[in-house]
Amino acid sequence: MTFLALAAALLLEQARALSPTHPVFTQFQRLLSVIERSLDAGRYRQGILAWVLATLPAVLFVAVTAHWLHRAVPVLGLLFDVGVLYLTMGFRVFSRSYRETHDALREGDLVAARVSIGRWRGASAEELTANEVARLAIERGLACAHRHVFGVIAWFAVFGAAGALFYRLAALVHDRWGVRDDAEPDQFGRFSREAFQYCDWIPVRLTAIGFAVAGDFEDALYCWRTQAGAWPRRSEGIVLAAGAGAIGVRLGSVIGTSASLRERPELGTGEEADVDLMTSAVGLTWRALLLWLFIIALVTTASWFGSAGG
Repeated sequence: MTFLALAAALLLEQARALSPTHPVFTQFQRLLSVIERSLDAGRYRQGILAWVLATLPAVLFVAVTAHWLHRAVPVLGLLFDVGVLYLTMGFRVFSRSYRETHDALREGDLVAARVSIGRWRGASAEELTANEVARLAIERGLACAHRHVFGVIAWFAVFGAAGALFYRLAALVHDRWGVRDDAEPDQFGRFSREAFQYCDWIPVRLTAIGFAVAGDFEDALYCWRTQAGAWPRRSEGIVLAAGAGAIGVRLGSVIGTSASLRERPELGTGEEADVDLMTSAVGLTWRALLLWLFIIALVTTASWFGSAGG
């Protein structure tokens, strides 16, 4: 059932991807706004309560519903799992922006590529070179592949539909409350950040291993071991370092001109990022995804035969 649900959800998402402005997403963001207005006084304990209210009721509802459906009508349970995965995975949500940037660079339209990557990142990209645009696109593409695909799959494979929803909601709450400026005395979002770090500890490492197996294994492990710790967000650094090593590209480093210079740790080895390596990053993501699906299919088949034999 796990493999069938994943395969069906991925096919459905490829055929008709949900928009970031879908009512489900917008209503959840409104819920977060209501909770924030009601509870946010800048204290840690209030942040814990807000996180619980934002995540656990929906997760418990999905867990109970999925359990009942799988016991009563397994086919409906499968369809329910597909629906939850369809809402929680977002392969096409970020791949659309990635493709726009890639196509613009391929056509030599740097202005359009800057507009695309700037809109995707929510920051100005007017002074970036073509290589810097490609570098940022690969970084964001690898990070989004983990957050929207591999992380969700990891939690679904272990905990079912409730696990997929829990991971996605924890990620959304983290992005809303957990990335506030550390210089502020506000502690409200601290628990959201800490909770997601625990939720993501194993998935990021599974994603990195998947990239390593699907690409240059030795370079991926070397970059992961020696470079990931220098990245501001270590979990993201693990994914980016392993991905960069797997395809042989240099990520991180300095971007911008002297007027907007931004220094970042270097990740990866090999060549400067360009449009061809953007294509390689897409291939790496798909190979890693197929690897995950193959392993899940083997486990599902083995468990099915084990149940049949028993």
